[in-house]
Amino acid sequence: MFKHILNNIDMKKIFHPADKRGYNDIGWLKAKFSFSFGPYYDPEKIHFGALRVLNDDIIGRGRGFGAHPHDNMEIITIVLDGALEHKDSMGNVGIIKAGEVQVMSAGTGITHSEYNPLRDKDTSSLQIWVFPKEQNIKPRYDQKSFTDALKLNELITLVSPDRHSEALWINQDATFSMGEFEAEKRIKYDIKTLGNGAYFFLLEGSVEIDGTTLNKRDALGVYDTSSVTIETVAHSRLLILEVPM
Repeated sequence: MFKHILNNIDMKKIFHPADKRGYNDIGWLKAKFSFSFGPYYDPEKIHFGALRVLNDDIIGRGRGFGAHPHDNMEIITIVLDGALEHKDSMGNVGIIKAGEVQVMSAGTGITHSEYNPLRDKDTSSLQIWVFPKEQNIKPRYDQKSFTDALKLNELITLVSPDRHSEALWINQDATFSMGEFEAEKRIKYDIKTLGNGAYFFLLEGSVEIDGTTLNKRDALGVYDTSSVTIETVAHSRLLILEVPM
């Protein structure tokens, strides 16, 4: 009990309201930026620990990003609705559908493109960049569906530093989790790696975390703590990005 009280006192928090994110609309792409990216710059929002980018994208039907390069970055794509067609310089070609997650270790360098292959529907997706643990590794690609694994009122691990887990492996001591919860549920989240922080991004609903209320697309970063308690105010869908600080 005493240790838990000290844990809450020491915990640091950073609140990022949804309506304070950067925004860019170029017609086929409507993007909201949690951190400085492209045309959006805020010196107070460069990164949260190893988390460098969290872009909330709406990609128009039949449109997308042409071939472009990346290096030394862990790039995670989560499709929330619709689909994305992926092609890269390693020869990977495939469709990422809602409920699926893609991880690319750009390493020494990779070129890829992403398009919405649907002609009748826009695609909603999250693109997340994490600074890598090791530089200049051999580029790699992985993709997995979590549709069957996601269960109501449970957190499921999407991305993990453990190569032997059921989640997708990432070249960083980072863990990504997602869950959908009914109202009036209490979820305890334990930090997986000592010294990490957690960035809570609320996809839908309303929750309270250590006295801070989050509504749709609000985010809260916490660190200097070993656990966090989340209380759902309404039916909610939550993404937790745990990263080194």
